[in-house]
Amino acid sequence: MPGGIHHTVVIVRDLDASLRFYCDGLGLDLLADRQVEGDWPGLFGAATRQLRAVFLGDPGVPDDQAGVLELNVLDGVAPGPPPGPPQTGFFMISFFADVEATLSRLAALGLGGTPRHITQPTPSGPLTIATVRDPDGVLVLLTPGSITRRG
Repeated sequence: MPGGIHHTVVIVRDLDASLRFYCDGLGLDLLADRQVEGDWPGLFGAATRQLRAVFLGDPGVPDDQAGVLELNVLDGVAPGPPPGPPQTGFFMISFFADVEATLSRLAALGLGGTPRHITQPTPSGPLTIATVRDPDGVLVLLTPGSITRRG
């Protein structure tokens, strides 16, 4: 069986702001919230053995069928680079969403920054997509659609 993406992790500075962005703004649900002690210095080069892991996603979709977003809080983590143009390495997280409704929710929450929109021609008609930034500057792409539930 080929490998697949299990989950994506974002290290956050302000968990409350990130939860407002991803849950209240994008509509993800809290799946789990755990304090985990481990050899994070050995595995990740972290400065602490303590990690708070908050898992977000859709509880109606089995874990092995849809991506889960994990927000981590680690003490002693330096802020990431400022947002900028594309470069090699991690680029963005893409979400299926009702683009306009999601942008409205984020604006009402004062989150996401100034969105960038484009309308892209496709064989099935024009597709409006947008990007916003999470509280830590991670680029988030909003694209129309939803997950097709299997099973």
